Amino acid sequence: MCQAALLVVLLLAGVSPAYAQPDATVNTRLDVRQIMVGDQARLFIEVKNKPALGTLYWAKIPDTFNKLEVVERGKIDTLVAGDVVTYKQRLLVTGFDSGMFRIPSFFFPMRTPAGDSFYVQTDSFDLLVQTVAVDTTQNFKPIKSIIYVKPSWLDHIWYIVGALALIVITALVIVYLVKNKKPAPVVPEGPKETLQQHSLRMLNELEAKQLWQNQQVKEYYSELTDIVRNYIEARFATPAMELTTDELLHKAQMHRDLMPYYGILSTILHTADLAKFAKAQPLPQEHTDAIDKARQLVVSSTPVITEPPTEKTI
Repeated sequence: MCQAALLVVLLLAGVSPAYAQPDATVNTRLDVRQIMVGDQARLFIEVKNKPALGTLYWAKIPDTFNKLEVVERGKIDTLVAGDVVTYKQRLLVTGFDSGMFRIPSFFFPMRTPAGDSFYVQTDSFDLLVQTVAVDTTQNFKPIKSIIYVKPSWLDHIWYIVGALALIVITALVIVYLVKNKKPAPVVPEGPKETLQQHSLRMLNELEAKQLWQNQQVKEYYSELTDIVRNYIEARFATPAMELTTDELLHKAQMHRDLMPYYGILSTILHTADLAKFAKAQPLPQEHTDAIDKARQLVVSSTPVITEPPTEKTI
């Protein structure tokens, strides 16, 4: 079942399975091999790759598998040492049924600069989930009924005093504010945002949301491409919102003013399509590169306004 799902992901991402190459390695470790029902085991994943020799896509790990559940996913940490990049992630796994269950292998698709595709995979592990031992020789103890205690208003005296004090303080504050209220100063309306200023502000607000850092990769790229497409519509008078990626890129090639930005636009849209439709997980560097290229598109396409020369009087 897991292998079939992986094949679908690989096909959608344009990756066909092949044997793992020596340029990338994956190591996994399970801190315990048996837990009690509801307890958690930690699964550590470490992948090493040389980005110059191939692009790594993070594995699609489901929330449940073989009656086990992933209750927490740690962030993907990145460590660069020379030409080797190491990615690490910690998963918390639990189970609510007793028995021996298998944590399956997870597959990491890769693509070389030449277009060849392959994958590396993790080891699989058996995890024993045990129940709490019950002494069946002892008799069951009866459940005691609830004992009701009749409340008294003195039990709530401090709540009453606090509520009265809050009412008095609130009334005094309102009276003070009404008496000392000053008319708000008239603030002159500032200059309106230009198209470029508006687009850069939207990109900064998107970056501040930290969507991809919180596992909301699809939402991140949806907002990013909307900002870019809206900018292209307003700046280059091209109906970008209703076009597919291929149609928009074809328009860019035919558009005299938009053609110089074809490479930047292609990188942003293709990375977004992989994340939104092929269910691939771009690396953290690819997330930041995409929004940086969007800023580069806005800044570099800002029209230059030249003032006409003033006439000199003799």
